[in-house]
Amino acid sequence: MEKINIRPTQNPAIVKFEFENFIAKGNNYEYKNIDETANSPLAKQLFFLPFVKSVYISGNFIGIEKYSIVEWDDVQEDVAKQIEDFVNDGGVIVTEDTTAKKKLPVTIYVETTPNPGVMKFVYNKLLTKVPAEFKNIDATAASPLARELFKLPFVKEVFIDENYISVTKFDVAEWEEVTGEVRAFIKKFIEEGNTVVDESMLQQTPEGEKQQEAYFDALDVTSQRIINILEEYVKPAVAGDGGNIAFDSYDEKEKRVKVILQGACSGCPSSTFTLKSGIENMLKDMLNDNDIQVEALNA
Repeated sequence: MEKINIRPTQNPAIVKFEFENFIAKGNNYEYKNIDETANSPLAKQLFFLPFVKSVYISGNFIGIEKYSIVEWDDVQEDVAKQIEDFVNDGGVIVTEDTTAKKKLPVTIYVETTPNPGVMKFVYNKLLTKVPAEFKNIDATAASPLARELFKLPFVKEVFIDENYISVTKFDVAEWEEVTGEVRAFIKKFIEEGNTVVDESMLQQTPEGEKQQEAYFDALDVTSQRIINILEEYVKPAVAGDGGNIAFDSYDEKEKRVKVILQGACSGCPSSTFTLKSGIENMLKDMLNDNDIQVEALNA
């Protein structure tokens, strides 16, 4: 008889339901709605619960993200029992398709960036809704792709957002020598069905928590306005160049906005000009406050 252990996560909306043995051997499965559950009868059944937002199956657990209409304390025991009953009655958790890895249509094209140390590799589908920056291999728990890229001796940093991967290199190599190798590596990795980013793990990081509604709702009104301006006007522009400028904090007394440069923006020769002549002036104008200052923590 299967016994399910309930494990809370750092994201209050997500709870893990752990099995004693592995239920997904080498693959990860994410379901955003019931129409995506063709290979998982259990996920399909879980979506009949009105509070289930998404289902994630990996390793020895099922992760469930809920809508805010209920609290996990009120329903998690019932969900665990429903999963136990389903499995103990012989229900199929997930049908693993070992051939699916070889059938993913993948297009990767390369774009240069204003930062000569960074190249942008663009995929034809969405990779992540949460920006993910990795400074070294020890920080890559949420991204198997980033972990593998760091095994290339010239890779210094990896930034993944939306449908692209920005790779920062060390000076030991020139891009004309290694661009083809990196592109082929990323293309093969995705074609084989490997996980690029595990968003459920990203959401548990300090950076991921700042992307969540609860963090935004707890901020003062000015900070919320600054984030909205950055998201609407700044992010699309810098994303085109393979980077991101993320909000860190706002000091109301000093009128100082602190941001973090990511991807191609980090270490870019033109980033200081962009901050002062572009973003700072934009915030002064849109917030109607000429005392606003913008400072990059990692400029």
